[in-house]
Amino acid sequence: MRRLRRACGEAVSSVVGVESVSVSLLTNSMAVEGIASAEDIIRAVEKAGYGAAPEGAEVAENDEIPILKRRLGLSAVVLLALMYITMGHNMFGWPLPTNNLVTLAFVQMLLALAVMVINGKFFTSGFSALIRKSPNMDTLVALGSCASFGWSLFVPGKLFTAADPMALYMNELYFESAAMIPALITVGKLLEAISKGRTTDALKSLMKSAPKTAKVIRDGAEREVPVSEVAVGDLFAVRAGDMIPVDGVVLEGSGGVDESSLTGESVPADKNVGDKVSAATINKSGFLKCRATRVGADTTFSQIVRMVSDAAATKAPIARIADKVSAIFVPTVIIIALVVIAGWLIAGQSAAFALARGISVLVISCPCALGLATPVAVMVGSGVGARNGILFKTGEALENTGKIAAAALDKTGTVTKGQPEVTDVLPAESVSEAELAGKAAAAESMSDHPLAKAVSSWSEPMGEASFYKEIPGKGFESLAEGKTLRGGNGGYISDFAEIPYNIKEDAERLSAAGKTVLFFAEDDRFLGAMAVADTLKEDSAAAVGQLGKLGVDVIMLSGDNERTAKAVAREAGIDEVIAGVLPEGKEEVIRALRKRGKVAMVGDGINDAPALTRADIGVAVGNGTDIAAESADVVLMGGGLSDLAAAVRLSRAALGNIRENLFWAFFYNALCIPLAAGLFPWKISPMICAAAMSLSSFSVCMNALRLNFFDIYDGRRDKPLRRKERKTTMEKTIKIKGMMCPHCEATVKKALELLTFVSEAEVSHEKGTAVLTLSGRFDEDAVRKA
Repeated sequence: MRRLRRACGEAVSSVVGVESVSVSLLTNSMAVEGIASAEDIIRAVEKAGYGAAPEGAEVAENDEIPILKRRLGLSAVVLLALMYITMGHNMFGWPLPTNNLVTLAFVQMLLALAVMVINGKFFTSGFSALIRKSPNMDTLVALGSCASFGWSLFVPGKLFTAADPMALYMNELYFESAAMIPALITVGKLLEAISKGRTTDALKSLMKSAPKTAKVIRDGAEREVPVSEVAVGDLFAVRAGDMIPVDGVVLEGSGGVDESSLTGESVPADKNVGDKVSAATINKSGFLKCRATRVGADTTFSQIVRMVSDAAATKAPIARIADKVSAIFVPTVIIIALVVIAGWLIAGQSAAFALARGISVLVISCPCALGLATPVAVMVGSGVGARNGILFKTGEALENTGKIAAAALDKTGTVTKGQPEVTDVLPAESVSEAELAGKAAAAESMSDHPLAKAVSSWSEPMGEASFYKEIPGKGFESLAEGKTLRGGNGGYISDFAEIPYNIKEDAERLSAAGKTVLFFAEDDRFLGAMAVADTLKEDSAAAVGQLGKLGVDVIMLSGDNERTAKAVAREAGIDEVIAGVLPEGKEEVIRALRKRGKVAMVGDGINDAPALTRADIGVAVGNGTDIAAESADVVLMGGGLSDLAAAVRLSRAALGNIRENLFWAFFYNALCIPLAAGLFPWKISPMICAAAMSLSSFSVCMNALRLNFFDIYDGRRDKPLRRKERKTTMEKTIKIKGMMCPHCEATVKKALELLTFVSEAEVSHEKGTAVLTLSGRFDEDAVRKA
């Protein structure tokens, strides 16, 4: 994949070897997939009138905002002189160097031409697009300005023979409009660039927070080097207050690391020997000596930046509406402008009046607002998510997360912490809780079994074990302080010591709750029992309740036994449990659940990969060490289920914002085009139309910025999913002839999924079929045409 700046998607898509193109208006970048060379792609972009360079290369062009400011400043100086001659003299009687109307008209022409040259990019881009039969917004601006200028060129010659030269001079010259149109559009472009810059603040702040240097230990000496020089395997030191430069593992020391830049969690995480650390996090206390494991673009931090950027470069499904309209918008506007001119001429109006109305239609139309409606909201929404440790990989993921009707949750590591802990201690009558815990810890200290680690970490060992032997299926035997310590199930311990009836009852109760009970004895003396279980995450129960308020059905999907799974589900408030399911079986369950509507699968992104891929939205829950799980669409960096509810809220808010943007973009054009055409009593000039067009794109960007103030963790306004989005989906299988390879599959899949009534298409060239998941009424003719 190559990234190109300031690129033109249509031009690149026609290059041989290009399979797909995705353009980001916000980041001025393009992602291209295929086998075409970078040179061919760049050549196509430049032929379309744009500049391009591979990712990482310097573009021989300054940033957009300084260029627009310079153009606007030069235009303003020339416009002041032009407006002095026209409005200043005509409206306020300001003195002129000459009263010769032909000379004044000639000066106006020169000044207008200067402004048009200063803003020449509109004309080169607009007419280039028109020649390629793909007119754009610049085409409308160029046609409007040139029409005003061209008409005015014939006026100076008429001044010599006109009966009323002054009336002709004041009413027929449009040089100020020819200059004002590109100048005002430049104002709009500048406002748009500034507001677009604000929508990418989250991405910019991420990039700015990237570490610049690292304290590398080489040849026993510590020296500071640029972070780009750190290699995998290098040793580096991190003191209190330092930023961790690359991903690594702690070799010496301990510290509290602020990982809020990755997970959104403000409480520092304790790091000790063997723990992993990530780039761009800050060591708040202590000293860490680490070995670099991932550097450069491979670090967790770099992957986050890439994800946020990629989300803006991908299109949400709702953007297809704007795409279809935009494809025919500009040609339609040009035809409407010609019809308006012809209509007014037929109605008996003057040519100047008819031309002014046509120019107004050209100038007031705004395809940019339609084009920006979706990506600005996706960028802001993705940025808000990134700040809170929620990463949406694509715009489609951001849109569809809020539409889920059901969420299937893996148990271990998702609903629970994934690490067994001691939950209950049942000492024998003559044994204290401290003695039981201490001797059990000593007995288990030599074992690597997860249950043994839970017991040994619960308390300080009372003594030191010198021998350890596992008894398969029963337990273990160890030697500490000259005494034999045993642990295991009740049947095994009963062979050496008597277990009191009350402890047996308590053990049965705990086992029924899904906990594992371990019994302990010292020689022939019964010490007691300890219950171990994988405990709930702190926010799991609350998150399940929040998802219920959002109208999302919650299902626990676990490979564990039914008794344990149901016990955990009861504690978490989950009513529906599907237990004893292997990874491949989870995929089949997800397929069945999709009959309820869109389904999210929430897991760790590894053993749940088939289910994550099958689900409409795959959600990986982790602590930031495996954020690039290919099977997931959304990554919850903090690891808590409350982030899933927050992701649903954010998705719905972003989708609502996109709908608002599209509504106002459509409403603007539906209202303003008839107004500019003169169909209402009020007649507006081309200059006012240019100002209105400029403000429309600015308004769309500013509306998207409101998402920055949305509290994704505030559930007070939660509402269930709309009924129509919970409807049962239908599948339709169709036969397709002629597919020969995976590339054919991809082409057919893309064509079918562009149909409004197809939400997903599974295509197989081997079977010669396509299984369509329908979101609307099936149209056979449309499918055949696609």
